[in-house]
Amino acid sequence: MKQFLGFILKGSIITVVLAIVLDAGYTFVYNQSKDRGKIDYVFNSNAKHYDVVIIGSSRANNHFVSQLFEEKGLKTFNFGMSGGHLFEADLLLKLMLERKYKIKNLILEADLNLSNKHRAEGISSKFLPYLHTSEVVKNHFLKEEDFKELYYIPFYRYIKFDSQIGFREMFFNLIEKKTNHLFHSGYHALAVGKKGNMKNNLTNLKPLVHNKYYESIKQLCIQNNINFIPVMTPMCENTQGINYFDKVKKAYPEIYNYENVVVEDRYFSSCGHMNDAGARLFTARIIKDFFDK
Repeated sequence: MKQFLGFILKGSIITVVLAIVLDAGYTFVYNQSKDRGKIDYVFNSNAKHYDVVIIGSSRANNHFVSQLFEEKGLKTFNFGMSGGHLFEADLLLKLMLERKYKIKNLILEADLNLSNKHRAEGISSKFLPYLHTSEVVKNHFLKEEDFKELYYIPFYRYIKFDSQIGFREMFFNLIEKKTNHLFHSGYHALAVGKKGNMKNNLTNLKPLVHNKYYESIKQLCIQNNINFIPVMTPMCENTQGINYFDKVKKAYPEIYNYENVVVEDRYFSSCGHMNDAGARLFTARIIKDFFDK
């Protein structure tokens, strides 16, 4: 019995030590990486200056053409993240400010993402390698139900979110394999002519009044003298429950509604995402309304 208990104890000690070593190794690799995605790009940078920063979900990533801003002499980066919610947009902005970024104008895509206050697991997990090295990241996750496990159990976060930050992704970071997330100043163009789902139903979608992450972004802009430009972006012609955007406008009168600026289906790759041609029309309108003065 004593031998068995000794074996269990030794095995437990080895497992804990191995978890600590692996955790430290993975974290070290991520703390050196800056070419894989927008989160590590921000984390491992400092004191950048931008005239225009764009944040939000894929409807920011695919809808704001950075090049068109830059042609106007505006240094711009599109930090929109496909699959992201306002939880991640708020945290990314906090991380930029922690890194002493100077931002003149912040464009926030705020429409469908106003309907929830939860984190997007696939995107939020990409912040977790920095849980112990950034107070901003730690504090942002502090009230999440699984914070204690993520923070205190070594290597747990890398196991739980293996497909996002596990061995494969760590290895690609280690060998500095780049992705296209940082190409074209962050803008990701969707092909013209290719069609996905061209129907959408927003009937049961309701914007949360006083979405805490939206309010946080807004407050951060006030505190840091950033011109805050929250906008709603277009949807395809066949969208049901399109009055969702009226509900957003009623709850947040300061958000600019551009839902119907581009309407023809030929400008969309899917119902909620414009193709490159539509994005260029939309971006040109945003530049005209806010930056051609």
